[in-house]
Formats: sequence, structure tokens, C-alpha cells
Amino acid sequence: MHEHDKLTIEAVKKVGPSVVSIVISKYLPKIKSGYTLPFSSAPLFGNSESDDKEKVKIGGGSGFIVHPDGLILTNKHVVFDQEAEYVAVTSEGDEYPAKVVSRDPIYDIAVLKIDAKDLPAVKLGNSGKIELGQTVIAIGNALGMFTNTVSKGIISGLSRTISASLGSGGELEHLRGVLQTDVAINQGNSGGPLIDLDGEAIGINTAIIFGAQNIGFSIPINWAKKDLEDIIKYGRIIKPYLGLLYVMLNKKLQKTYSLPIDHGALVVRDHDPKSIAIVPDSPADKAGIKENDIVVELDGEILDEHTDLSDMLQKFGVGDTIQMTVLRKEERLKLKAKIEERK
Repeated sequence: MHEHDKLTIEAVKKVGPSVVSIVISKYLPKIKSGYTLPFSSAPLFGNSESDDKEKVKIGGGSGFIVHPDGLILTNKHVVFDQEAEYVAVTSEGDEYPAKVVSRDPIYDIAVLKIDAKDLPAVKLGNSGKIELGQTVIAIGNALGMFTNTVSKGIISGLSRTISASLGSGGELEHLRGVLQTDVAINQGNSGGPLIDLDGEAIGINTAIIFGAQNIGFSIPINWAKKDLEDIIKYGRIIKPYLGLLYVMLNKKLQKTYSLPIDHGALVVRDHDPKSIAIVPDSPADKAGIKENDIVVELDGEILDEHTDLSDMLQKFGVGDTIQMTVLRKEERLKLKAKIEERK
């Protein structure tokens, strides 16, 4: 056996007991009668009685234990339905009702809690030290059926930007800075760990591109570390909040819309008819930011395609005062905002 294979096997043995399957169930109206298609148990049509409901398994995902007292990391899109019930199933087959402690308001991260002690917890690595071509391993509940399925590949891209679906309602979440990998990732092993050969979690498997082979994405584990620190300390995930919608400018947008500069965050509402560019009484509103302003700098650091306003904001804490350089038509303004907690 090659030494490289031994490292893979040891890493899987170390992490495997910490990986859980997440079963998603919901109470749905019970079908009273109806016709079914041949070889199918699904009713073609029928009557449902709203008062007569049954518990139905509607999906599955993966997660991994990150604290011996029962804290579990997974994707927000796995536990996005607030009306559903969740059960964590360990590699030993033990089942625990799982409570969603917090859903990250920005990233595709959620933290669950089960009532158990002395559980095997995954050691969290440092996603800031990941290199292109590095060997990585994904462990999860493949297709919602095959528990602790192991896939191996490499890191094929760093700091990618994708849009991922949060649930069946069509909600989309835009994720920046994610890891691209050729490891086989599917809907079932979303939320499972992406580990290195030392058996440390360096990412959370989150998305695939349908119709494309060997293209998957993972959330860097460093993003989740801050969430876990907040939950242990405050009981919730705390994120800074400014209260504005924007689009990051580039040379193409400058040319298309005849803008004065090719960088910065243009404060503008989105395509939703009910959308507003600045939330009333938000830190941005109190600071005097107006729609169509361009936020050029945040605390002296220039904002561009590679330095996003939202990413920069995460460096500050609730209660911090930040200085923004704003371009309003031909006038450059210096505005101050006191950061609040995102609710």
C-alpha cells in the first residue's frame, strides 16, 4: 500500500465517527384517496385532509460534530425550512433530535445542537493555508442514502463566487470566497466536512454545478470558526450590519452605465419591486448614505472587485465606528457609521 493511501485511510478513520446524517421530516396533509400510476406509490390525484397529517421524510443532508457536547456544523440550505424537524444520525446508528441553534445570515452555514455528551469532534484546520492542487477528502451522506461515503480529489480553485439555492422557494444566496474542488459532491453530502490528509476539517461541502462533472464547492472552515465562537460565548451568531444594497463596480459596469469610476460599491436597489437601497434607520441611513452613492473606501481601504464591501465589513465588530469615503456625483464625502448587529 502506498504511503499516500495510508494517509487517506487514517484521515477517514479519524473523521468518520464525527460525521452525521441529517434526516429532514415534516408533517404533511395525509392523502385520503386517489389513483396511483403503475409501479409508483405516489398518488396521481386525491383528497387531502388538512387536519389529518402524517410525518414524512422530505430530505437529507450531512453534518459533522465540532464539539463533544453536541454542536454540529452543516449548511444553512440543509436546515433552511423552519417548519421541518431534524434528526442527526451518527455513524453508529444512534438518532438524536437536532435543534437549529443558529443560521448564519450571510454564509451557507448553520449550527445544530443534539442532547449528547463526550462525542467525537472533528478538529478544525486552517482554510487560509490551503494550496491549489492540495489533496482533499469529502465525507457525507451521498444522495441522502449512502452514509459516510468517501470521495477524494484536489483543490482546483480558490476564492470562487457562486449563487446557490437555499430551498425549494427559489431563494438564492450569493457566496464569495468559496473553495472549488473536483471531489464528488451531491445534494446528500452537502453539509459534510471537506478534510485534509491530517484529518482536519478545512471546509463544509456546499454546492455543485448541475450538468458539470467534477466541479464542487466548499465553504472555508475559517468562516465557521467565528460562528462557533459566537454561539459558545453568546448563544447566537453575531454579524455586523450596515443596512444597504449595492453592486461592486468594475470596468465593464463603468462603461455600460457611464459611471465616473470603475471601483467601489454602488448603492442601488435590486430588481425586486419592493426593494430599497438603504434600510430606514440603519447605520447607513444614519450616516447619511444616499441611493446612487458610491462607497469608494472603508476605513482607508479601497473597495474593488477583489475587496468586497461585505467581506470588509466582517472585519469589524458590533459597536465599531467605521469611516467611509463616498462619491456623490462629483463630490467626495467622509461619512461615519456605527455598526449594529444583523438581526
